[in-house]
Amino acid sequence: MAGRFRVVDTGVLEGRFNIAIDQAMVEAHQAGRIPDTIRFMRFPPTALIGRHQALRQEVDVDHCRSHDIGIVRRITGGGAIYLDEGQLGWGLVFQRRALGQPSLADVASHICQAVAAGLQRLGVDARYRPRNDIEVDGRKISGTGGFFDGDALIYQGTVLVDMDPAAMVAALRVPRAKLEKRQLDSAAQRVVTLRELLGPATPGLPAIQRALLEAFGERFDLAWDAEPLTAAEETLAREHFRAEIGTDEFVAQVDDPASDGDFASGTQTGAGGTVTTYVRLEGVARKRIGQALITGDFFVAPPRVVFDLEAALRGAYVADAGEIMEQFFRERPINALSVTAADFRASLDSALVAANARRP
Repeated sequence: MAGRFRVVDTGVLEGRFNIAIDQAMVEAHQAGRIPDTIRFMRFPPTALIGRHQALRQEVDVDHCRSHDIGIVRRITGGGAIYLDEGQLGWGLVFQRRALGQPSLADVASHICQAVAAGLQRLGVDARYRPRNDIEVDGRKISGTGGFFDGDALIYQGTVLVDMDPAAMVAALRVPRAKLEKRQLDSAAQRVVTLRELLGPATPGLPAIQRALLEAFGERFDLAWDAEPLTAAEETLAREHFRAEIGTDEFVAQVDDPASDGDFASGTQTGAGGTVTTYVRLEGVARKRIGQALITGDFFVAPPRVVFDLEAALRGAYVADAGEIMEQFFRERPINALSVTAADFRASLDSALVAANARRP
């Protein structure tokens, strides 16, 4: 074997604390305090939104609160998902060079193919669907995504073992356009579980985990050792939970800009995801951008590049905004799994057209 990695199973934990553990593991790994690691995790009923999504556009907040469904914002991008104890989450924190793939798209392809191979060991015809899904006969059984942060790779996904589709549909607000794109009437038609496919023969979680680990180890020539979280990781996770990730402010940091009448918006939807830009113009002549918000189900590396781009647009003259964005991406090329710099530019241009139409 070329190398080894650690396997951690943290069981069922409160959703926001699960994400705080993700952040703690990333920082501990970057500091050289833990080895390359795969973590298995589970959640109580929880609606999880991506790092850059607008909360109330993706989640029925009132329904979740009245039904004790947790609401969580991930540190990774991507779209909103519903998780409960019947689904298995997994996450990698690895050295970027450990898997031997130069780009995030290459990493996603190889990891997804490994997950598909693991599910095939269980008797289902799972296939990788670019850019970041695993499907069985066109229905999603695993969604994935991640990013690079310096020399670290953070990549996560789920396996739908068993699930109540009605609970998912009630908790999430799935855009009608997303369903129509796949000619579906309901989000429930888009997904499939191991239970639906295998019935009474559905294996238990230990067997599912082992199948995934064996396929991963085989693809990347790696072996593993089962170990617990370190005390330092748990302490750091609690700190992140208290300071940021566990707070309502973090979860609702982008809430519902579409409901703010001062914002104009533009959306660009491509094969790999959706980017929506909201702009609020300021000044008597409304020729400058007072605020810009960029939301969507995309993955970019590192995630903070989106916040830096919003800051770069703030105060810019409308006439200069497009060039400012292009200059930004020339100086800071993004490593994106699902969208391109051109998608961000198209979204911005559309938002500015809408904003200009509102000028008196």
